Amino acid sequence: MTISEILQYCMNKPGAEQSVHSDWKATQIKVADVLFAMVKDVEGRPAASLKTSPELADLLRQQHNDVRPSKHLNKAHWSTVYLDGSIPDSQIYYLVDASYKQAVELLPEMTRQQLSV
Repeated sequence: MTISEILQYCMNKPGAEQSVHSDWKATQIKVADVLFAMVKDVEGRPAASLKTSPELADLLRQQHNDVRPSKHLNKAHWSTVYLDGSIPDSQIYYLVDASYKQAVELLPEMTRQQLSV
């Protein structure tokens, strides 16, 4: 998977907005100002930081060398997933979906209704 492909997938989510985090030189994808993905090259490899439950984060890190705690985000919840590694695209899409869903759940009810998710 490429950075372009994951960005396109993220931006197809209702209410998704893209910006650049200048300090981290990363593309942030948010829904109503709540971050659900951060995409950039890490160690010369395409990668995305995605939010999961701490339990899933631990499990993924144990099972895959291509999943690591995110450097600049809460390491209990955020994992950096290398896009060019051993993780199938379908699993990366699932993780994007789960991260987006967690972000939406943090939004006020009125905002969630407007997104019609």
